[in-house]
Amino acid sequence: MCLAVPLKIVSVEGNHAVGEAGGLTQKLRVDFLPGIQPGDYVMVHAGFAIEKLTEQQARENLACIQEAIDALA
Repeated sequence: MCLAVPLKIVSVEGNHAVGEAGGLTQKLRVDFLPGIQPGDYVMVHAGFAIEKLTEQQARENLACIQEAIDALA
């Protein structure tokens, strides 16, 4: 099973970026999404940003992930 996770972009340097969610940061590539800026939200899969999201979309996705985690606890 594959899982993509929404992250907020913290910094961008060339095709590399750092994203954040829930206090955790992740290095990622933004090759597929030119023009990504700090503050943007992206869906990340296998270390690559694959889709730009609105803040609302990102929050809804994170809420669904948290709901699944809570159901397993």
